[in-house]
Amino acid sequence: MEERISKEELIKIIKPLIAEQLSEFIREQELKAKEISLIERIIRVEEELRAQREIIASLQREMNTLFEAMDKRFEAMNSRFEALQREMEKRFEALQREMDKRFEAMDKRFEIVEKRFEAMDKRFEALQREMEKRFEAVDKRFESVDKRFEAVEKRFEAMDKRFEAVEKRLSFLQWLVASGFTFVSILITIINFLK
Repeated sequence: MEERISKEELIKIIKPLIAEQLSEFIREQELKAKEISLIERIIRVEEELRAQREIIASLQREMNTLFEAMDKRFEAMNSRFEALQREMEKRFEALQREMDKRFEAMDKRFEIVEKRFEAMDKRFEALQREMEKRFEAVDKRFESVDKRFEAVEKRFEAMDKRFEAVEKRLSFLQWLVASGFTFVSILITIINFLK
């Protein structure tokens, strides 16, 4: 008793089975595709992290070389300031020696003038009236010389003020360089701490 199934009945029976199998196959393939895309994403993230690490390492190397170059520049500036300070001290000492020599020469001149006046007193006691007139003229000259000495003293005071101003500037520059070094060292410490 063979029953024959017609083509249409066979299609009716097989069609739902095939549709069910097909939808199950598609679901399985979608799950596999999701797993594969997730693995690919993980791999891409790992590769990107590796690339970021390399970029950060190269940036750190560049920053270290820049900081080393800055340290060298600061050392060069420090040596320049020290050389400038030594040179200024030498110039000041030379100027001081020259001023001392000039004062000694002036003292000698005054001693000579004093001796001459003593000789003049001895020679011209008899001509006292004339000498008084001459001494009055000499007094006037000494007043002008005193005024000149006052002018010279004012110049020396002005020079002292200039040297004080230069000394203040140098001390300010030393303070500025020291604070700059402190700032840079703090910055380097912070950067090293953040590593």
